[in-house]
Parts: sequence; C-alpha cells; structure tokens
Amino acid sequence: MIELDNFKTTLVQYEGALDELKTALDLENKKEKIQELEREMESPTFWDDPEQSQKKMKKLKSMKDDVETYANLLGLYNDILDMIDIGNEENDMDIVAEVEEMLNDFEKTYEEIHLKTFLSGPHDSNDAILSLHAGAGGTESCDWASMLFRMYSRWCDKKGFSLEVLDSLDGDEAGIKSITFQVSGENAYGYLKSEKGVHRLVRISPFNAAGKRQTSFVSCDVMPNIDEDIDIEIKDEDIRIDTYRSSGAGGQHINKTSSAIRITHYPTGIVVQCQNERSQHMNKDKAMQMLKAKLLILKEEENAQRDAQIRGEVKEIGWGNQIRSYVMQPYTMVKDHRDNVETGNVDAVLDGDLDQFIMGYLQWISLGKK
Repeated sequence: MIELDNFKTTLVQYEGALDELKTALDLENKKEKIQELEREMESPTFWDDPEQSQKKMKKLKSMKDDVETYANLLGLYNDILDMIDIGNEENDMDIVAEVEEMLNDFEKTYEEIHLKTFLSGPHDSNDAILSLHAGAGGTESCDWASMLFRMYSRWCDKKGFSLEVLDSLDGDEAGIKSITFQVSGENAYGYLKSEKGVHRLVRISPFNAAGKRQTSFVSCDVMPNIDEDIDIEIKDEDIRIDTYRSSGAGGQHINKTSSAIRITHYPTGIVVQCQNERSQHMNKDKAMQMLKAKLLILKEEENAQRDAQIRGEVKEIGWGNQIRSYVMQPYTMVKDHRDNVETGNVDAVLDGDLDQFIMGYLQWISLGKK
C-alpha cells in the first residue's frame, strides 16, 4: 500500500541517525558505569556520605534512563517495520492509522533524545533559576510577564519538572512586575538557558481602551542552581544586604516578618532576592548561592566572549534587543531572532510547546554562530 510504503521511506531515513544517536549518547560507556555504580551501591559504606550518595543515585538514574529510552526507541523502530510488512502482506487498511500513530511517537521520542545530545555544558545538568522582569509597556508588560510565567509553568508540566517560586512582585494593576522561580529536573538549565534575553509581544492590548496594537517587553535571566560550594570571592564591602517583608501568599508567618532578603553586588550591579524560605537565614543563604552562581556564569561568559565564542550581553529591555518575538496581531507568529526558528501556532507556544525553540538554539550555539 502506498501509505505504508511512504511511512517506511520516512522511517528508514532514521537508520543512520539511530547509530549516530547511540554514539552521541555514549551508551556503551554508560552501561559500564551503571555496573560500576551498582557494585558500589552494594558496599555497606555507600550511604556514609548521604549527599554524595544522592548525587551518585541521580547520575545512575540518568544513565539508566538514557539506555532504556534508546532501547525502547530502537524497539519501536523495529516494531513499525514489522507492522508495515504485516499490513502489506495482509493488505489491511486498518493498520495504516496504527502505523502512523506509532511513527509519530517514534519521531517525537527521537527528537527528545536527540535534544539531550546537545547538552554538554558544565552546568547543563543542573536545575535552573529564572527571573522575569517586565520592561517597556507598563501594565501590558506586567501581563506579558505573567503569560510567560504560565508558559514556563506549562512547559515544566509537560516535562515532569517541578517549579518553585523564590520571589515575586505583582503589577500595580495586573500581572507580574518581576518573579524568580526555580525549575528542577534533569538538564533543566541546559534546556532553559535558551530563554535568556528579551521576549517581545505584539498584540491588541486588553488594557488599551482604543483597541490599538501594543508592543511590550519582558527580560528573562537564567542561571544554574549550583548546590556545591562555588569558588567565587565576594567581599563584604562589595555587597549590600537588605531585609524586607515578604509579599504574596504564604500565611501569617510570611506576612508578619521581614524575612525576605535582597543582595546588591556593587561591582556588577547584580541584584538577587529570595523570600520563599521559612527564615531570614535560609533566604540569605539561598540569595547568596544565587549571587555566586550568577557571578560564576558572568565570569564564564566574559571568558567565552573574549574568545569570540558567544554573543554579548543583552542590557536594555526594549527595542532591538529581543531574542524572540510573539506576534498575535495582525498575524500570528513566534520567531526566534537568533536561529530563525518560527511557527504560526502562538497558542501552542504559550501553552508550553517550547522544544522546537530550545532545539533550534542548542543547534545554533553548537555551530558557533553569533
């Protein structure tokens, strides 16, 4: 049947790609390391250092997931070929829809695994901390910030990642002026580093009585959540630590105590805030950890920029600096201005379908484009 033959033509094009994927994932080496870790776990002293043991368990799970997912993908590849052969032999039209569904699942799973092969940065496996700040556009930008927060929340739901708000400030009339949140999941920073920059929205604003199109901007900053000690020196005279009363939900404790912490780093102008933890001390520790991580990334970016390997920092939240545009009127389009990936399905993107943009960005930086 023509339909099944077309499906087979599409599928066999992945034969070489599957071999390349296996090599890129370094599966043979991972299988050896899995056996080594499993033998190590049998030692009675394995849990003497719980923190290190947890890290090893996390690494073991990640490697096992890669091996299992690839095995399932290869199995699905062979199952589809078998189904196509059966359909052609029996001339069974009912099997066409089933093969099409299996092929769609195969292609989706392949893209998800392929995406992981681009994650080789030193912090890619870490959790991520994102900060959204409304820019030019007033209330409209605050609403845009809340839309972006929802977009990332929906993306986390689709990935099975957890999201925790660390600090937030509501807009005067609607939306969010700023929000900082932590995304926890395998390779969260590796995926979400693509979102760093200014996001531009064009639409007919519900806050504009004249019904005119309006452009607004929100900046997104992304840093890895680095748990271990970071070798970054911060002098006491270079920072100012302010305490303030936490805002938002949290019950009586969060509303009655000045437990929130804001740290300003004078040499760089970096400001970090945390109000989510239960005590001022915990908020201070988290904020200091965030500051060190941000300074580490800044140092790495400066080194890379000096070697002409990455673009410069985006400084102004406004025209000309956006990494991505989301247009809702007079047409619909989301376009990334770095790698030119675009789609007309704005609603799907705002509902968390970001993988095509993440993949485009990772491919773009892997080619060394600026």
